[in-house]
Amino acid sequence: MLWLVKVALRKPYTVAVMAALIFVLGLLTIETTPTDIFPDIDIPVVNVVWFYQGLTPEDMTNFITTFSEFNLSQYVDNVARMESRTYYGLNVIRMYFQPGVPIDLAVSEAVSICQTVIKRMPLGTTPPYVLRYSAAEVPVIQLAVSGKTKSNADLFDYTWYIFRRELATIRGATFPPPWGGTARFIRVDAYPDQLLARGITAQELMEVINNQILDYASGDIKIGDRDYLVTVNNVPTDVKEMNEIPIKKVNGQIVYMHDLGYVRDGGAVQWNFARYNGVPAVIMPLLKNGMASTLELVANLRKLLPVAKASAPEGIEIQELMDQSLFVRASVEGVVKEGLIAAGLTGVMILVFLGSWRSTLIVLTSIPLCILVALFILSRMGNTINIMTLGGLALAVGILVDDATVEVENIHRNHGMGKPLIQAILDGAQQIANAAFVATLSICIVFTSVIFLEGPPKYLFTPMALGVVFSMLFSYFLSRTLVPTMANMLIRQEEIIEHKRKIEGKAPSRFMQFHHWFMDRFEQFRDHYGELLRWCLQHKGTVFLLFGILGLASFIALPLVGENFFPPVDAGKFRLHVFAPPGTRLETTERIFSEIEEYIKKDIVPEEEIESIVDLGGLPFWFPAGMAFGDYINEGTFDGEILVSLKEDHHPTSIYIKKIREKLPKQFPGCEFFFQPPDMVNQILNFGSAAPIDIQVVGKDPGITSKFAQEIQKRVKKIKGAADVIIYQKKQPYLHLKIDRVRALDFGLNQREIANNILNQLSSSYVVAPNYWADPKTTINYPLVIQTPQHLIDSHNSLLNINLHPIRETYSDLLAAREETQLLSNVVTVEHKQKAAVISHYNVKPIYNVFVNVQGRDLGGVVSEVQKIVNDVKKKLPPAYEIHIRGQAESMQNAFGRLGLGIVFAILMVYFLLVVNFQGWVDPFIILMALPAGFCGVIWMLYLTGTTFSVPSLMGIIMTVGVATSNSILLITFANEEMRNGADAVTAAWMAGKIRLRPVLMTAGAMIIGMLPMSLGLGEGGEQNAPLGRAVIGGMIFATVGTLFFVPVVFSIIRGKKVSHIA
Repeated sequence: MLWLVKVALRKPYTVAVMAALIFVLGLLTIETTPTDIFPDIDIPVVNVVWFYQGLTPEDMTNFITTFSEFNLSQYVDNVARMESRTYYGLNVIRMYFQPGVPIDLAVSEAVSICQTVIKRMPLGTTPPYVLRYSAAEVPVIQLAVSGKTKSNADLFDYTWYIFRRELATIRGATFPPPWGGTARFIRVDAYPDQLLARGITAQELMEVINNQILDYASGDIKIGDRDYLVTVNNVPTDVKEMNEIPIKKVNGQIVYMHDLGYVRDGGAVQWNFARYNGVPAVIMPLLKNGMASTLELVANLRKLLPVAKASAPEGIEIQELMDQSLFVRASVEGVVKEGLIAAGLTGVMILVFLGSWRSTLIVLTSIPLCILVALFILSRMGNTINIMTLGGLALAVGILVDDATVEVENIHRNHGMGKPLIQAILDGAQQIANAAFVATLSICIVFTSVIFLEGPPKYLFTPMALGVVFSMLFSYFLSRTLVPTMANMLIRQEEIIEHKRKIEGKAPSRFMQFHHWFMDRFEQFRDHYGELLRWCLQHKGTVFLLFGILGLASFIALPLVGENFFPPVDAGKFRLHVFAPPGTRLETTERIFSEIEEYIKKDIVPEEEIESIVDLGGLPFWFPAGMAFGDYINEGTFDGEILVSLKEDHHPTSIYIKKIREKLPKQFPGCEFFFQPPDMVNQILNFGSAAPIDIQVVGKDPGITSKFAQEIQKRVKKIKGAADVIIYQKKQPYLHLKIDRVRALDFGLNQREIANNILNQLSSSYVVAPNYWADPKTTINYPLVIQTPQHLIDSHNSLLNINLHPIRETYSDLLAAREETQLLSNVVTVEHKQKAAVISHYNVKPIYNVFVNVQGRDLGGVVSEVQKIVNDVKKKLPPAYEIHIRGQAESMQNAFGRLGLGIVFAILMVYFLLVVNFQGWVDPFIILMALPAGFCGVIWMLYLTGTTFSVPSLMGIIMTVGVATSNSILLITFANEEMRNGADAVTAAWMAGKIRLRPVLMTAGAMIIGMLPMSLGLGEGGEQNAPLGRAVIGGMIFATVGTLFFVPVVFSIIRGKKVSHIA
């Protein structure tokens, strides 16, 4: 590598242009690369959403879900796992594919299978929505559309057809169907008493209406030399005209629509609600997709909002809610600030050690250039700027100075020996070239451990590792090019200025005086260290005993540290899912939500700390695609979620969450409460899972699986730290209408006739006989449905009074029929039952979920106790029944296992690299002896700071392995040189420790000081990387002690036992 140094010294302008070009390209990269909270998690996921109004979860499962799942799993390739939830009239199947599967191919295969199996579905089944999904597709902001003078249908219609369309041009944005309001329908409200009085059923009314209102074409006619297009008044232009449609002739008198009911421009039956700060609203989330930048999305949204607000109908208000870009911006700026502070502190330390601002400038110049190169390469590879890549670069700041620092320090040492500056630069570069290159490769190699990660952690930490690797490799390159060039220029200038100062007789500056004082103190410290090292080399057994005690104590402390997948983040929000008693009607649920809101504001969270409260209840029945996005666990009209966003200066969210868990169950005894992740960080990490611990009981008999789920729930509730322990699958009340087919036949009725009448009156004609009316003002068509108003069927009697007619063979028979009307009560009996409100599958198998949150304890501790309970319950399971623990718990165990394997692999790879470098097996083994002390340091630092083991802290261990190895390489390399010069092993070890003390301390100090800002976890999202910083600091402190004391002792033992003149 010496040729690089020579080229750089001969062509300094080339080096300068290279540095300038890097700076320019780096700035352009920062300007053009998307900025986000996390890297893109490119795990292909496809959602299939089926819809059939009025079909119960059980029937949906039997006729749609299971058959669809069987075919999708059989004919769609590379499906890693499949999950589904079936609700009332709605089914969502989520297919997770193997990494690397093209998402477009996955979607096309799913679409083709769905188009094939639909022929086997119940009559009236519409083709499903097939939608791609990503863990990164989480709401970055929500928009509330409200208006005191507007109906729910008006609000939804404006939001869905106008407002949403105005924002659809935002690149990278996904707008799922809004929540709240109600879809605009042309309602044919049929009055049961009027139908009964005139001998007409709802089914007959539907058939007449659909025969009177048609969307048929007419054609054209040629008369003379003209060609006329022909139109027919098939569809009334005004909704009110439909009330004058003739339905039937009775006793010579025409029965009109207005005699049987009323046609109105209204909305569908309300199946969900949304409220913003207590006011009814329509909530439309904006989701990011792909590589889109959260900051850019919100910025582009704000450019369009003023125009949209100005063009909105009078009385409509649009508000921004839950803006996650503020958190993203603060998090990214926090990491950047940490990096700048780290660079500044590192620069101060180097300045104090070297005593020259010019030498310090040489070292610090390499930091921004290396970071810019890493960002440029990462951007070209398709990565974003996010807290993980920036965290990796901030992590690298402490070691980026290492190559340049060692180079400059060696140049000064050689120059101090009287060599000319150019020769000192060449000799200094040559002396450390091999050791520095091996040290750099060691640090890079340890990050190969990320190849063992799977799932979201792989996508999160691979860019971080690549950032460190790219910056480290370029740092070594700069130490061969830019550093010699700048040293030749600045050190020469420094000599001239120093020579001039001496000639003029000027006293040294105050800083130089401080530097000399510091170096005097450091030399005293070096002497004390030399004495202590001498003692260690003379009492090797004691040293081994002390380090053995440290290892044993660390092993004992290990279980006390705890485990979390990722550290918890306080994003200033909480998301409370509320389950009212199953079967509660929507209006009552909304009232309960209002009461809970008021109680939270009055007794738990001070109102002055609340930014906004958003309620989302029920199911998006008429636009079910919304359930395909996110981690919604709504089951029906009886549940929903309350999202509370706090103002900037708020108390810790965990305090309020704890109070809610303590108080709300007592205040609302009939309700269950469960906290879901409110912020995009945890939503992404959960990857669609609703709970950190998801215990799944698998089996074909719901009665048996429910029994075991209840037993698990009861026992898990007793575990310390387990919170919100609920069984997800609720049972809600059913009225089962049992039709007597023989009796019905006596009345000339069949099952279809009866079922259609029930469906039309209780649900609507939307599914079995869809019809539409186009609004001539907007050219948008809306469903034309027949349904009995809900307030007219609100009792058992009104249900049983549904009228039925014998079968009509033709439409003419229907119009002229006068047979005796039968009531539903004549052919059915009513049974009260309890059945599932939602049916869940995992890989086609039915499951019951027990969701568990964690409070006041680490996730690993709770999971270990849950695992014991699960193992005990498994012994009681019948054959073919299983229990699995999934969610974050499963991801954590997989990530820890894979990273543990990765760390072992990294150490092995470093060892092999050192074997190749030293051409022997012994020296690499000695070098790695600093690592056990480093691991002990990580354990004690995490324990003393109350930090748990997590994926970030394990990344800190990986970093410690690289840097600790780098320091030991310097020491052993020098010791070997001393032995080649004739010194024995003990003397060589002593000399290596004493001479290499300063570069070792400078490297370790730079790493420790560089990690200090990150370890404090200050600012938004700072908690995310704090464990990494703490692990590195603890590991480096102990590893440095190991390098300076334990490694020389091991070296002296292995290389020889003879004690020379140091004794």
